[in-house]
Amino acid sequence: MKVYISADLEGISGVVHWDETGREGGEDYQRARRLMTREVNAAVEGALEAGATEVVVNDSHGTMRNLLVEELHPAVRLISGSPKPFSMVQGLDGSFRCAFFIGYHSRAGSRGVLSHTYTGTVAEYRVNGRVMGETGMNAAVAGEYGVPVVLVSGDSAVVEEARALLGPVETVVVKEYVARHAAASLVPQKVHGLLREAARRAVTRASEIRPFRVEPPVEIHIRFTHSGLADAAELMPGAMRIDDVTVGYRAPDFLTAYRAGRALMALAAR
Repeated sequence: MKVYISADLEGISGVVHWDETGREGGEDYQRARRLMTREVNAAVEGALEAGATEVVVNDSHGTMRNLLVEELHPAVRLISGSPKPFSMVQGLDGSFRCAFFIGYHSRAGSRGVLSHTYTGTVAEYRVNGRVMGETGMNAAVAGEYGVPVVLVSGDSAVVEEARALLGPVETVVVKEYVARHAAASLVPQKVHGLLREAARRAVTRASEIRPFRVEPPVEIHIRFTHSGLADAAELMPGAMRIDDVTVGYRAPDFLTAYRAGRALMALAAR
């Protein structure tokens, strides 16, 4: 039985500032990498205890070179590096029993710790009229393969977002929102125990949880933070200018829409 894990960094316990999320943060970032690796290991241990025979972990933050491979559980196969065609869900396909999202954060515009949607250029991301963040977008890719997302961990805001989108999945709140750059975090030892237990339950419950699907055709609208970013994104063939700061794209299925959205954001970020 195969379990897939997409691991981000902003939703790891104790991480509350951008200094902790990139190499320019020095020791703060190195510490966050260790915390991230240990939370992933806790989820892996729970999955194995529930019967998983293979666990694939995709490093899904920033440059996607954050997890310390030498400290990962030996059962893990790690996907790292960037860019990847399917970014935060690279390597996910129909052979997996279920998926975990570890260390996730809430969508742009929400009251969450380090909240954003992929890049700082995105003010809002809509899929068929519904506002989504990375949790919804990545869960919809999993849904295209019939794979349910059964566990989401992160701050209190992303857990609320996940429950509203995905239903009664297993969740672990590793920190409570105080402000965008402040949180009341659980200590790692406590978090690891909660993650192991939740991962064990999640794998056991996988057959009860429905994959999250976006019905085709799919139309995405990305509202950028200023018009210059929309000008750049509009250069993509097939893109539609919706208003001064919003660019849209119509696709026959969500996998196409997901990659189109990534391309629009990449153009805007240049």
